[in-house]
Amino acid sequence: MSKNNSSRVYSTHAVERNDSGADDTREMTPPRKQTAYIERDRKKRRGKTVIVIRNLKGDLSALKKELQKHCGAGGSLKNNEIEIQGDHRDKIAAYLQSKGYKTKLVGG
Repeated sequence: MSKNNSSRVYSTHAVERNDSGADDTREMTPPRKQTAYIERDRKKRRGKTVIVIRNLKGDLSALKKELQKHCGAGGSLKNNEIEIQGDHRDKIAAYLQSKGYKTKLVGG
């Protein structure tokens, strides 16, 4: 193909997009109606303790940052689960309860 006969098509009409993502239409579940399952985990982590918080909905990245700051530890967000490094299970449970979440300690 030469430059003059390219396969690009240009249009002067604006294309309407319906970008109504799931984030806009999703209702936020209030914290008092959510139960956070808090589990201490060491498997596949070379003996390092990690606290895994499951079963939460909403803005998990903001909650993860709050928990990291509260515990003074690192953490990550994987598969809708918050992981906080270190054994801070009781501290995290108390913090989430103060924010209005129901908590349940799972495992050992």
